[in-house]
Amino acid sequence: MNIDLSLCIAGMCLVTLLPRVLPVTLLAGRTLPPLLERWLSFVPVSVLAALVPDLLLSQDRLNLSTDNFFLIAAVPTLLVSWYKKGSLSVALAVGMGTVALLRHYWV
Repeated sequence: MNIDLSLCIAGMCLVTLLPRVLPVTLLAGRTLPPLLERWLSFVPVSVLAALVPDLLLSQDRLNLSTDNFFLIAAVPTLLVSWYKKGSLSVALAVGMGTVALLRHYWV
């Protein structure tokens, strides 16, 4: 393998890993200021709001048809998320599994 490619892959691993590991490492055991905690509480809602247009739009048009696998997969994913409150990994598995099954079996 080319050394440039190896360095590029190592660099990509580093810049992907650092933003995930550093906050957990540096903030472990510390309490955050209430204002920062409140601000961070809005991040999940903001991410969801950013994902919804992708769910509903296909080629810049509203797609509410049965061919929109992501919209169909959102239903069981939301139900599981509501039932298993706070279990992100289960919700992700259900969503990805539903899309995979739809892509495989949908005629």
